[in-house]
Amino acid sequence: PLHCEPPAQAQIVHAGQACVVKEDNISERVYTIREGDTLVLQCLVTGHPRPQVRWTKTAGSASDKFQETSVFNETLRIERIARTQGGRYYCKAENGVGVPAIKSIRVDVQYLDEPVLTVHQTVSDVRGNFYQEKTVFLRCTVNSNPPARFIWKRGSDTLSHSQDNGVDIYEPLYTQGETKVLKLKNLRPQDYASYTCQVSVRNVCGIPDKAVTFQLTNTTAPPALKLSVNETLVVNPGENVTVQCLLTGGDPLPQLQWSHGPGPLPLGALAQGGTLSIPSVQARDSGYYNCTATNNVGNPAKKTVNLLVRSMKNATFQITPDVIKESENIQLGQDLKLSCHVDAVPQEKVTYQWFKNGKPARMSKRLLVTRNDPELPAVTSSLELIDLHFSDYGTYLCVASFPGAPVPDLSVEVNISSETVPPTISVPKGRAVVTVREGSPAELQCEVRGKPRPPVLWSRVDKEAALLPSGLPLEETSDGKLRLERVSRDMSGTYRCQTARYNGFNVRPREAQVQLNVQFPPEVEPGSQDVRQALGRPVLLRCSLLRGSPQRIASAVWRFKGQLLPPPPAVPVAAEAPDHSELRLDAVTRESSGSYECSVSNDVGSAACLFQVSAKAYSPEFYFDTPNPTRSHKLSKNYSYVLQWTQREPDAVDPVLNYRLSVRQLNQHNALVKAIPVRRVEKGQLLEYILTDLRVPHSYEVRLTPYTTFGAGDMASRIIHYTEPISSPSLSDNTCHFEDEKICGYTQDLTDNFDWTRQNALTQNPKRSPNTGPPTDISGTPEGYYMFIETSRPRELGDRARLVSPLYNASAKFYCVSFFYHMYGKHIGSLNLLVRSRNKGALDTHAWSLSGNKGNVWQQAHVPINPSGPFQIIFEGVRGSGYLGDIAIDDVTLKKGECPRKQMDPNKVVVMPGSAAPRQPLPQLWGSVAAFLLALQR
Repeated sequence: PLHCEPPAQAQIVHAGQACVVKEDNISERVYTIREGDTLVLQCLVTGHPRPQVRWTKTAGSASDKFQETSVFNETLRIERIARTQGGRYYCKAENGVGVPAIKSIRVDVQYLDEPVLTVHQTVSDVRGNFYQEKTVFLRCTVNSNPPARFIWKRGSDTLSHSQDNGVDIYEPLYTQGETKVLKLKNLRPQDYASYTCQVSVRNVCGIPDKAVTFQLTNTTAPPALKLSVNETLVVNPGENVTVQCLLTGGDPLPQLQWSHGPGPLPLGALAQGGTLSIPSVQARDSGYYNCTATNNVGNPAKKTVNLLVRSMKNATFQITPDVIKESENIQLGQDLKLSCHVDAVPQEKVTYQWFKNGKPARMSKRLLVTRNDPELPAVTSSLELIDLHFSDYGTYLCVASFPGAPVPDLSVEVNISSETVPPTISVPKGRAVVTVREGSPAELQCEVRGKPRPPVLWSRVDKEAALLPSGLPLEETSDGKLRLERVSRDMSGTYRCQTARYNGFNVRPREAQVQLNVQFPPEVEPGSQDVRQALGRPVLLRCSLLRGSPQRIASAVWRFKGQLLPPPPAVPVAAEAPDHSELRLDAVTRESSGSYECSVSNDVGSAACLFQVSAKAYSPEFYFDTPNPTRSHKLSKNYSYVLQWTQREPDAVDPVLNYRLSVRQLNQHNALVKAIPVRRVEKGQLLEYILTDLRVPHSYEVRLTPYTTFGAGDMASRIIHYTEPISSPSLSDNTCHFEDEKICGYTQDLTDNFDWTRQNALTQNPKRSPNTGPPTDISGTPEGYYMFIETSRPRELGDRARLVSPLYNASAKFYCVSFFYHMYGKHIGSLNLLVRSRNKGALDTHAWSLSGNKGNVWQQAHVPINPSGPFQIIFEGVRGSGYLGDIAIDDVTLKKGECPRKQMDPNKVVVMPGSAAPRQPLPQLWGSVAAFLLALQR
């Protein structure tokens, strides 16, 4: 038998709005398209089984990484393509046989943006200030693909160095062909003029040229600015802020723009021309505000205001025991430092005041107040107690303020006594390991003792640079409890709690750890599995635990069609818990076929493996690459189709006995059903059946179902379309019905006066002349097409239309051309058949001719020809004396050998019976009618 599993092959064709598709010199195909048009690429594949197609794209950069997006479809369509979507597109076809086929095409997106023109001038002193030389550079820049061509004009005259030695046109070194500079050397009076930079991509993809114009005068100057306020502006919250940016120079008049960094302008802020106003300013509005003036002359002018809105927040304190003695406790006779800090804007303007027991702290030899302690954050106030006495115990208050500003003071209080002790931290009993289910809330807790009690900082231990669920690396809690809303499995692990070094003792942090275990239901494999086996053979079903917490099977329950099964024997394992469950079926029968479910639990939740057990045959796989599967028949509007397929995994189940074939014309309900008996089918064997009596030009849905002793297997379906064969004598006895637009490779002659027209009864012009031309094609169906000549105006007497066949290589001495003609109307001219021989140049010889009205019927002609070498046949329609002269032809057949001796009755249409026969390797598919009926009953 013929074994057929060819690997995948692919070819890319385009169907979108291409401007040009060319083969590159390195044989790479390039597809050029205009930005904004629709890209359509199609991947034509062959191979069996039918390959899967995947489109991918490289980024087009040096890295050429594949983008994540893939399209699993034979057609790739991109509406309104953007320039960033240019690059190399790959179509990969894969069918599991051999290596995948990969084809690529480069998509070149063409565009031309608006050009930008900027002006720069230099002034140089020549010969010790006797006179000044002024040089002007006009720089024109554009983004385009392909690179743009630049044309400089003064007024309407094109400029070039050869015509005017006062100008230079050049390309700056560091740009990629997208900038051209026009240099006006030693400015002359005539150089004050209007200049135009015109850019062109030579009309590729129909993209028109673009231009930009600049008027150069003796007052042309770059922008200059000044501000109405100082560059650093300090304001109070709630004030209305107005800043003016004033133009002091620039021609043409510059455009002004305000921007804010970082981020956009605040909500409510209004920038009108050069004026920026911010009503009721808040601390969050602090930042840099930039005013920029541009007029495309020189460089933009820029002024920046640093706006500072007074604010204070986050007052903190620190208690630092004697550093020199490396003490961690407060002890009489040792030094002690109290520090106080607030985060403020502007930071350096904050003042701090210390109070002891409600009264201002007085400086003395033993009490020092310092600012900007080098060991602490900037602008921090410290109160140092030298040689601590019992009388120094008490309540200390630090007050931070902005003198003269309406910003509320912030204060922080520190108690110093014999009870002031550094912190300790621990995990409450039974809270060292917290176990919760996924999706539930969790609370991790650490207890801090000490006076004062500092905040607790939480972080993760076991994961490198891992963040907390809040997204932060560190989280502060005042009560030592870290609350998690909905825990997920990736939150499992070790968490560290530690004491903060602020709002308490400034000593080495104390820390402890809590373990979080997140439990989640099991995940199993296979989720779903199709198990095929021949009747009477055993099957082993296995359900495995992939992951879960806890990672063990607590129980496994098997069901068949929803009914509980007795538990299977336990899986023998070592000491640890089992990670799978098995069920053995001694024999597959019709009764034991069906759905099996194994439900696995780990005490947190459960998951199920599903098995579909049967002895059903797998589906057939249609072979899509049959050469010329369509055969059309002379004299009738029928065609036959060679259907080929292989059987998928035929040895997995019982042998296939026959196939049930169902054929249904699209848009109709009833289907024709046949049984096709087969002998032993082998893997990869190409099976074949010829479908007959299909109506031109309709498409059909074909369904094919294998049958075994078990019954029906999996069905496969496909649509088959009628395709007109390209007429070639080697395709023995093929008839051209003119049913598709390719008209079998026929072409219109370019040297005649008018063309043949293809039409059917449905596409006829309702205003067509009556009493001429055929009502339908030869088959009598309204869908059927024919070719005809339309002789109404503007046609004149003797006008000729020629329809030329493809070139045939003569392999026989005699051929017969058979065709039907329809010549009805009182002004019918003539129909001629010519043979164009291609031996030494083209030579046309008359083979047959007919003139005049022959009645409203289709009639057949057989014309013998004996070409001496390669040849073409030509149908020539000649217009008669008036408009009632439409001539039509249909069903043209070219056949080797002589024409039939006996002419058939010209008024009869003969319908030839269809044929059905398998290829040689297959058993004869049709026996007697009885065998067919028997197969259907079975």
